[in-house]
Amino acid sequence: SYGMICGAEEVYLNEIGLKTGEYIPNRLNEGYGLNKDAISKIYNDGYKLMITVDCGISGLEEVDYANSLGMEIIITDHHEPAEKLPEAIAVIDAKRKDNKYPFNQLAGVGVVFKLIQAISTELKLEEKEYLKYLDLVCIGTISDIVPLVDENRVIAKLGLKLIEKTKNIGLKTLLNIADLKKIDSNAISFGVAPRINACGRMGFQEEALQLFLTEDSGEATKIAKRLVQFNQERQAKEKQIFEEVIEKIEKDDKDKKCIVLAEENWHHGVIGIVASKITELYFKPSILLCYEDDLAKGSGRSIPGFDLHETLMKCTDTIERFGGHSMAIGITVKKEMVKKFSDKVEQIAKESNIEEIVPIIYIDSKIELSEINKQMVESLKELEPFGEGNKMPIFAIKNLKIDSIRALSEGKTGNIQDKYIIPYLKNNNYNEGIKNGFSAILQEVSNEYGVKIEEQQTPNFDNNSEINQTELPSIVAIIAMFIGFFAKNWKRRLLYAGIAVITGGILGYAFNIEQAIIYGILSGIIICITGIFTNIGRHWHGGGFSGGSSSGGFSSGGFSGGGGFSGGGVGGYVCEA
Repeated sequence: SYGMICGAEEVYLNEIGLKTGEYIPNRLNEGYGLNKDAISKIYNDGYKLMITVDCGISGLEEVDYANSLGMEIIITDHHEPAEKLPEAIAVIDAKRKDNKYPFNQLAGVGVVFKLIQAISTELKLEEKEYLKYLDLVCIGTISDIVPLVDENRVIAKLGLKLIEKTKNIGLKTLLNIADLKKIDSNAISFGVAPRINACGRMGFQEEALQLFLTEDSGEATKIAKRLVQFNQERQAKEKQIFEEVIEKIEKDDKDKKCIVLAEENWHHGVIGIVASKITELYFKPSILLCYEDDLAKGSGRSIPGFDLHETLMKCTDTIERFGGHSMAIGITVKKEMVKKFSDKVEQIAKESNIEEIVPIIYIDSKIELSEINKQMVESLKELEPFGEGNKMPIFAIKNLKIDSIRALSEGKTGNIQDKYIIPYLKNNNYNEGIKNGFSAILQEVSNEYGVKIEEQQTPNFDNNSEINQTELPSIVAIIAMFIGFFAKNWKRRLLYAGIAVITGGILGYAFNIEQAIIYGILSGIIICITGIFTNIGRHWHGGGFSGGSSSGGFSSGGFSGGGGFSGGGVGGYVCEA
């Protein structure tokens, strides 16, 4: 997100007449925050004032070093501060213990925005001079996964409207390449933010900043395409690391209360994303580290109810440096201290009875199917933008059955399907595969969280009787054959018998191959019977049965047309009348 924040701040400062430069740390080589080498370079380039963006609150030594060079530093950050603040000329962080600002959940870009607003007020500039950057501030706020409440909600709601009409050439180009159907918080979270962040994760952090600074549409297109490529590379790395982490956990660490893993070749730029997925999958705090020379650098994610930042505050004797907040941290540990650090975090997790924290689905309302209509759906838009702290509403509807399962665009049901459903389909038919697959899922949930799961018959809403889905084609086929048998016109008999073939055969096949065969054959026999009785009544005095004649008797149609075991399982002899 540094690219967005720096872009907004740098353009603003340039517009009010200040000469500026920028420095974004390479997260692969330098980490996320302040470092002495970066300060030295900035000082040697002739700069006397440095404003940090989304970092610096824990950089006490680095700020002291800058002070020794005669530089001045303004800290803007939104992470949790330590007991002691850096000795900067200003430390702007709404999470300071002495903070008086009424809202302390601003994103890093939100803190920068307040600085811009304060400068504009001091210079007596019009409001539009800082409000015009709400498009970039909105993207940074949503991307930083801060609660979309209070001032953040205002920033996001107004910013989304401005994004649709943005004058920033780079942002407009990126939106066109992403081909978003609708600009909302979901589109920003999954369509825009990953592309912006990918370049920094892959070690090309300047690209995103240049995208927002450029005035040339041709250059913007080239940069935006490179961002797409970086994102694809990031996804491939992420998938590889995720699979390796899963393998390690299942082998050695499945019973641990907190997952702490380190490896040589894990890409430092993407392990934070993987940590998020691991925490979501196992509902456990996770810290993933990448060995770099004699250090292990990485990221951690937590679960609601377990403060990861507070936990690390109790492990400072094993840590070189860390920063973050209750739910997410960045950390550096000496290689030889990783085991001691892991053991200490595990001990703290056990002492806090973390196993008593269970995942909770918060239901906003219990509703009936009849209550869902267009008006209701439209009314939910008033609650947007959705995001952290303002989740999309979850409604409960009882006594429903799963009708079908399908993979989403990026295979988001793939893990469940591959792990549980497919193995059962290999040795069972479709119905049994789905049934046994979901039984395995329920059993794992039961074992993992100690939940007792019982089967429950779903009552019919009218008479408390139940019609199984696989029985419906049978009923339709029988009714059609019954009506066809008593029809006075032979054409109608054929029509109803044909319906029996289709419903009993094709629909039966969709659920059960045995039903397809049975009802296909029965339907064929009914057609033969209708033909026989039609010709008996019509041609009894017409010279008996002469095979092959359409004016008398009957001839076998064999396995032809809709007959036979062709056309999706429709079967049985079909006789011409």
